[in-house]
Amino acid sequence: MCAPLRVLYMGTPEFAVAPLLTLIQNNYTIIAVVTAPDKPAGRGKKIQESAVKKIAISHNLPVLQPTNLRDETFVQTVRDLAPDLIFVVAFRMLPKCIWEIPPLGTCNLHASLLPQYRGAAPINWALVHGETETGVTTFFINEEIDTGHIIAQKKVAIEYTDTAGDLHDKLMHVGASLVLETVKNIQCGNSTPVPQVVPPSMVLRAAPKISKEICKINWNATAETIYNHIRGFSPYPAAWFEFSNNKETYICKILSAEFQVHHEKTIPAKIHQTKTTLSISCADGFIFPKDIQIQGKKCMNVEECLRGFSFEACTII
Repeated sequence: MCAPLRVLYMGTPEFAVAPLLTLIQNNYTIIAVVTAPDKPAGRGKKIQESAVKKIAISHNLPVLQPTNLRDETFVQTVRDLAPDLIFVVAFRMLPKCIWEIPPLGTCNLHASLLPQYRGAAPINWALVHGETETGVTTFFINEEIDTGHIIAQKKVAIEYTDTAGDLHDKLMHVGASLVLETVKNIQCGNSTPVPQVVPPSMVLRAAPKISKEICKINWNATAETIYNHIRGFSPYPAAWFEFSNNKETYICKILSAEFQVHHEKTIPAKIHQTKTTLSISCADGFIFPKDIQIQGKKCMNVEECLRGFSFEACTII
């Protein structure tokens, strides 16, 4: 019989909720949950609790919200909790003084098949690069980001229509299952971590943090590249472009689209409008936005938008 296990769980966003619930439902002892401090959000700047904190409170779990992970009071608190294992899902980079505390180590769930897509936004970048397969990885944390010994992996197919939101939900549930499997194997001494190996033929792709400028659409790119860019940042933070009607300048986000390759020469960044459709030319064809959000307006489908807004005589900046 496997020995009892004291788990300290660390996570903040929705992606970290399913693994936590899975551990709770399988009767693991979660001694405390560490999550981000509450912060103001939305137009009213109302103080918001993290998704993980809400779940922790609903299950009467102690919650820690340090602003500084190196603070001696927090470090001592973790030592006093005496976790056998720390599990991290979508949290911050941990200092060594924290991850070296538990005797069984500190594990992380990452939303890619490591060593590919190390970094903060693996789901988005896998789509931007047009991948057809990704997955989740559990590994032991060390001094460098996402480079520790791999414990387990599960592959997930990417559908051609998947957005970042779709893929997030798929990986969240597969990841929860992998976290449970990983914890069970560590608890029972059946874990055999292996070093990350980068074959000479593998071109590593990183997954850096997303900025607003990264999400801007380059209309000189190919139609398929722009299509992948749009779904890679949908629904949030969303791919966008800027245009002007000679009176005002607008920012328009594209949440979903279709594309068409055109073998005749096209001039990129030209807007074409009919009564119910919108298309924008690019390097080798056209993008047909389906769901958009013009700055200051709600998100709506293009047909609805065109009933009250005209793109005629508009120029992409």
